[in-house]
Amino acid sequence: MEEFSVLAHVDIILGFAILILTIFYKFEVPPVLGFLVTGMLIGPHGLGILDSSQNMELNAELGIIFLLFTIGVDLSLKELWKMKKAVMIGGTLQILFTTAFALVICTSLLGFSPATSVFIGFLISLSSTAIVLKVLQDRNEVYTPHGKTSLAILIFQDLAIVPLILITPVLAGSSVSFEGALPDIFFKGSLIILAFILSAKFIVPWIFYHVGKTGSKQLFFVSVVFVCLSAAVFTSSIGLSLALGAFLAGIIISGSQYSQQAMGNILPLKDMFMSFFFVSVGMLLDVGYLLDHLPLIVLATISLIVIKFVAGMFVTFLLGSPLRTTVLTGLALSQVGEFSFVLSRLGLEYSLLTKETYQTFLAVSILTMGVTPFVINASYKPADFITRKASNTAFGMKLVHGIYSEPLECEEKTEPQMKDHLIVVGFGFSGKTVSKAARTAGIPYIILEMNPEIVQEEKASGEKIQYGDATFGAVLEHAGIKCARVLVIGISDASATRKIVKAAKELNPSICIIAKVHDLQEMKRLNVLGADEIIPEEYETSVEIFVRLLEKYLVPREDIEKMVTDVRANGYRRLRKLVVDQNIDSGFSIKDGLPGIDIQVLKVGRGSSFDEKTLADLDFRKKHGVTVLSVRRRSNMFHTPAGDFLLRANDACILLGKTEDLYNVRKFFESVPL
Repeated sequence: MEEFSVLAHVDIILGFAILILTIFYKFEVPPVLGFLVTGMLIGPHGLGILDSSQNMELNAELGIIFLLFTIGVDLSLKELWKMKKAVMIGGTLQILFTTAFALVICTSLLGFSPATSVFIGFLISLSSTAIVLKVLQDRNEVYTPHGKTSLAILIFQDLAIVPLILITPVLAGSSVSFEGALPDIFFKGSLIILAFILSAKFIVPWIFYHVGKTGSKQLFFVSVVFVCLSAAVFTSSIGLSLALGAFLAGIIISGSQYSQQAMGNILPLKDMFMSFFFVSVGMLLDVGYLLDHLPLIVLATISLIVIKFVAGMFVTFLLGSPLRTTVLTGLALSQVGEFSFVLSRLGLEYSLLTKETYQTFLAVSILTMGVTPFVINASYKPADFITRKASNTAFGMKLVHGIYSEPLECEEKTEPQMKDHLIVVGFGFSGKTVSKAARTAGIPYIILEMNPEIVQEEKASGEKIQYGDATFGAVLEHAGIKCARVLVIGISDASATRKIVKAAKELNPSICIIAKVHDLQEMKRLNVLGADEIIPEEYETSVEIFVRLLEKYLVPREDIEKMVTDVRANGYRRLRKLVVDQNIDSGFSIKDGLPGIDIQVLKVGRGSSFDEKTLADLDFRKKHGVTVLSVRRRSNMFHTPAGDFLLRANDACILLGKTEDLYNVRKFFESVPL
């Protein structure tokens, strides 16, 4: 009968979760909130279908264990090192500032003891990694400046849960003094480090090596669960938390060659048990208490969001980020996180929280998590408003560009004015690729980047880079937008991209703007604003898959190139038709008006068939079926050159002709090895 009771509990939870999550999905509400509401609905304070039984407690504990294990496995120590400043400094300051705010408010206004006030500061300093990353991923903004800063601080918070769990008993004065507690913590810490090293070097690799030799997926899955639970049991046996051991087990596996396989095996378990964890938290919330104290809880929720927003803004500004990034990051981190629930139950156990305070905390936390997607989605207008207002004064501009802006801008004023150059916005993968191509081709360029660390590092290596937010016309003017020929926008922030396109076209209507977008829906907005070339990442990814597919089937390279050219030409034309009014005459296009005709630029190779030959001798039209429109020699352009024009190595010939003729003439331009 007991077994049936367990299965019935699970079945009821899953049934209600499916119903509520389906409804929430239509309104784009995170699944975490759906599980919390499920618990509130079916729990003892809701419909009373289930109570907080021991079975639920066990499932919730397993959920925490597997969550920390997967975070440990997914944690790349190399990636952490790259973001070390934002992770260590930003994360530490964010927790310290938030805890300090809570300490002052809770002791002076609410009358809590210092220990309880500090513990409440710990609780509210943690933000929701699951919700924030989900919203940023949906908006394709994980790799924007505010996305990367938020991610760095969230990673530190996830790591901080381990020392916070260790500190909590000491903070509560649990049966021992600090004199007795510190040696005990040191001994346990040394024991954990020793076990960590031995496991990482010998035990875990040995287990997975021999299990992997069998080729059994089921055996590997069992081994992963065994390692996870064994580490949890070990830390629990020496008086520490189960979750700490699971996290360390994940760290051990993350540095091995088995990390991806382990993650794939454990994810289904993590998702299942984590759903039980959030349901169990929802069951603990007294809905009657929430309704009886609704004004107080709403006021506390707003106050908490403001406190975390201010703390997040202040820390991000100290890292040197521009004002817009600080506002977006502060709002993104303004909720209470899932690990706070783990810590709060520990606080209840050690009497740092009363039952009433615990209920208030649960209600406020769930409300902050519920409004987070709406806060993040609505954060861009206030961020732009604050930035625009601040830019009206000299001091405000200092805030707008960040604390590193002044010395970097002063350095740039000594550079000579460029003309007919390229401006690259963002020095991520796209920016690096474009700038390298420009440098190779001898095209003058300048890069605009908002990360002060990247700017300082690249300037030290001789890169032509400036610090600044390209959404501001003054920054674009400083980069010579009025004299530039092309602007390439390679950032992931769709909102910022639109502002840059608008500002650039207002300052230089004739500039050619090439912008990267994540999806096809963004093309229409950029096209209306005046972007000339819009490259959707989704489309280019499909083209690359198409190329790799044809290569696997041994299709000749020249045929692949022809097909790719046709796909890009016809595909982009179709995409443009989706976003451009066909009733408007957009002018004559060679590809549209002369089907099969194209323009290509080919460089004369040293020692090639065309090197040191005149155009009359080569007779391009008769022999090759193409026409030489112009020739670029270094920075000089020769339009419609005469027959006695002598071609030299490295001359760039602009040719007009049929696609197949342009392809066939390529081989005559190629260099001949000496």
